[in-house]
Amino acid sequence: MRTALLGMCALALLASACREGPSDVAPMGAAPAVQTPVGPIPGPRVTVRVESNPYARDPVALAEGRRLFNWYNCAGCHGDHAGGGMGPSLRDEDWIYGSADAHVFSSIAEGRAHGMPAWGTKLPKEQVWKLVTYVHSLRTPREPDAPSQTQPKASWETIR
Repeated sequence: MRTALLGMCALALLASACREGPSDVAPMGAAPAVQTPVGPIPGPRVTVRVESNPYARDPVALAEGRRLFNWYNCAGCHGDHAGGGMGPSLRDEDWIYGSADAHVFSSIAEGRAHGMPAWGTKLPKEQVWKLVTYVHSLRTPREPDAPSQTQPKASWETIR
């Protein structure tokens, strides 16, 4: 009796291990599924198909991305010209969740912990890609309306 019970438990465990888990590939038309580089993930490596940015080299979309950045008040958290504020700077070289197009798309669409809301249900996919295009232009010669390099220095005369 005890052997039969142990055999049934082993069979149940084996059956549950064979079940297929959630897919790592987004359905066509959905936001791309990406793995965020937040640490080592146990198990075999999985190849993930991700959509590429259709506006990556489009200067009109780049200017539109800057307009959307201001329109949706991204500057309210990330600062004007995305230099940082209540939210992190988008001008940095190192990003926690990855800086590839698909990673930035995922951060905007799905949100992130500690304050980044999910915009994927509120914004059309095209606008999210245009925002990604703008974010990737930061610190490059292509950046529209780049911040000036020379800030006026405060002197004692201007403070009084």
